Amino acid sequence: MFYGISSVFFILVFGGLVHGGPLTDPHPNITDQELFWGADQYDFAVVLRASGLECFWHFAHHGETFYLNFMVQWVTGVGHDRHLSVAVNAPSGLLVSTADEAKGQISFEAKETGFYQMCFSNFHNRFGSMQVFMSFGVYYDGFQDQANQKEEEKKKREEANAELNNTLSFIEQSCHRVENSVFHVFRFYSFSRMRKSADYYLLLSNSSYISWWSTALSLLIVTSGYLQLMFLKRLFVSRTSTEEEKPRC
Repeated sequence: MFYGISSVFFILVFGGLVHGGPLTDPHPNITDQELFWGADQYDFAVVLRASGLECFWHFAHHGETFYLNFMVQWVTGVGHDRHLSVAVNAPSGLLVSTADEAKGQISFEAKETGFYQMCFSNFHNRFGSMQVFMSFGVYYDGFQDQANQKEEEKKKREEANAELNNTLSFIEQSCHRVENSVFHVFRFYSFSRMRKSADYYLLLSNSSYISWWSTALSLLIVTSGYLQLMFLKRLFVSRTSTEEEKPRC
């Protein structure tokens, strides 16, 4: 009984407002965005009598996304069929989408601004009723209320600050690592220069040492040879010989 009254109420209210046609301008002084703007969503269950038909309307703006989800929860009667016939009509009366399933989903982009009609028919069951759960609405990709927008802006600022702090920390750590690496490079370079200088002066010292000892040994060898020659020369005595006296050693 309640569902029949709700259907009549929907028909009287929306039918009286649109005067039998699609409602494209509900209030002349208020734009449709100001009147209906928002992400509206409804979900409830309805019982369809045998061969019954129930229709609902929902407002959608041009360019926004309209969705409808439905599912048959239970069916009563003899020889029952769980299939449900669903049709969605545009505000101009054109058929937008249909379905004939126990559960399904309809989604499309609204091409017209106005009330879209959703009709649920139980003509498959002539002697039994069914309960249908439905969820429908529209969502706006570009819509955000002020609170959410401020919250998101605050989160974005916090994320930006955190990212900046992380970047600065990363730069600081990188600078410390580079500084340590440069310090070690200069340290090894200094050690290398010290080793190179030590090797150079050791080479000069060895060269001087070898030169002096070579000169001294050369003089010693020459002196020794001269003395040996003089010593050997003293072993032989030479005198002027005559016919009577012959040289002898």
